Amino acid sequence: MLTTGPLNDLPGVRHAFFTRQGGVSEGIYDSLNCGFGSKDSDAAVAENRARAMAQLELDGERLVTVFQHHSPDVVRVEAPWARGDNPKADALVTDRPGVALGILTADCAPVLLADAKAGVVGAAHAGWKGAAGGVLANVVAAMVALGAEAGRIVAAVGPCIAQRSYEVGPEFVERFLAEDPENDSFFRDNGKTGKAHFDLKGYVARRLVAAGVTRVEVMPCDTCAEERLFFSHRRSVKRGEGDYGRGLSVIFLEG
Repeated sequence: MLTTGPLNDLPGVRHAFFTRQGGVSEGIYDSLNCGFGSKDSDAAVAENRARAMAQLELDGERLVTVFQHHSPDVVRVEAPWARGDNPKADALVTDRPGVALGILTADCAPVLLADAKAGVVGAAHAGWKGAAGGVLANVVAAMVALGAEAGRIVAAVGPCIAQRSYEVGPEFVERFLAEDPENDSFFRDNGKTGKAHFDLKGYVARRLVAAGVTRVEVMPCDTCAEERLFFSHRRSVKRGEGDYGRGLSVIFLEG
C-alpha cells in the first residue's frame, strides 16, 4: 500500500492507497481487486478487502463503500452498513472513529481528506465528471458541516491516470473551456495525433483549492501506464479485456 506524508503526519488518522498487489484474484483481476462491481468472484473480492483492512489493523466489517456513479453526491456515515445497503454516491464523510471510508478507482482520482483537529475525515471518487460536477466542493462542505474547517483540511490525490495517458477528443476540451477558459492549462497537445491530453490530477487539485483546501498532496503515479501496480479502465478498454479490477483507497479515524 502507498501513503502520503501530509496525511501520515496527522495524529489519529490512518489511510492507504492500495496497489493491485497482495490479493487472491486471478487473470485480469490479479490480484487485489476490491470491486464487487467487477465480474470477479465475490468470494475473492471479499477476501481481498479483508486482506487490505488487515494491513490497517482494522476488521474488514469496518470498511464502508458506496455505489459510485460519477455524481457530486456525498453521504455522511455514522456506522458501517451491510453490502447491498450502500447508497449511490461518490463521496463519504464521518466523524466516527473506526469507520473506514473506502473509494474504488481504476483511473479516476481517489481523494482522501482529513481535519485531525476536528476529528473529521472524507473520501471522494473524482473522475472528470464528478470533479466538474462538484463532488470535491461537496465533500469539503460536508466535512465543514461536521465541524471541520476548510483551511485545516489536508487532502491527498491518490494514484490515477496521468496526463501522458489521458488522450481526449475536441468535444471534451470544449466542455471544459466553456466552464472556464482558464481550464486550457489542463490540456496539452500530444504532438502526434493533434489530440489533447487532460491533466486530471491538476484539475482535481485546483477544484480542492477552490473549495478552500490549502494543503493538497498529489501522488506522482499513472494507473494506466504502471500495470504492475494499478488497475486501469482505459488500459483494459484498449486491450478489449471486457472488464477490469478496482483499486481501494481508505481513510479512517483511530478509535
